[in-house]
Amino acid sequence: MNEDMIAKLKENVIQGRKTQDDEGIDEDLTGPGVVELTQQALDANIPVAVIIKEGLTAGMQVVGEKFSTKEYFIPDMLASAEAVGAAMDIAKPYLEVSGGSTNGKFAIATVKGDIHDIGKNIVAILLKGAGYEVHDLGIDVPTEKIVEFVRTEKPDYLGLSALLTTTMVVMGEVADALKQAGLREQVKVLIGGAAVSIEYAQEIGADAYCADGFEAIKQMEAFQTA
Repeated sequence: MNEDMIAKLKENVIQGRKTQDDEGIDEDLTGPGVVELTQQALDANIPVAVIIKEGLTAGMQVVGEKFSTKEYFIPDMLASAEAVGAAMDIAKPYLEVSGGSTNGKFAIATVKGDIHDIGKNIVAILLKGAGYEVHDLGIDVPTEKIVEFVRTEKPDYLGLSALLTTTMVVMGEVADALKQAGLREQVKVLIGGAAVSIEYAQEIGADAYCADGFEAIKQMEAFQTA
């Protein structure tokens, strides 16, 4: 029975059904959505780690594969990620009680001078859906604020976004400021955005360049297994 419930949870993630009122990719799929199924699974005492790994994360892995093969598009991907994000909000208190943890703390910001946030928001939703504790610092974020967040909140990862060639240079300033504050070694820095590239990531000493949110997830998984 528990396996059936987890299988249903995974399928509803793939279908992007946040609640029972939502239509999925398959319009014939009805019944409880991701939110209801997550609560039912918790009420049935299924370990929260199983719910996250075999239901939520496994479902998002399928979504990522469908997105990479262009079977799914951005709205499909976001529907699934938002459903998983809502499920993670429900699961978080149970994680704390069980002594479990998220996959890590991730801070994300669009750098100073840049007000574009669509890409940043997509990445934040996907990472939350992948089980990371996401702290969105917003847009046009001063370097000093980013450095102070790293100092006080100690995120495992820092994602920097910039759309413009005129603002991507601020990413380098953030990396330098982290070095000067003696904080650079305690956080992995990932950069993304239309203006940047893997070559620019190497130039400023970032740990990774990510073309999209799924690549960011893969990169962080690689960090954890290295």
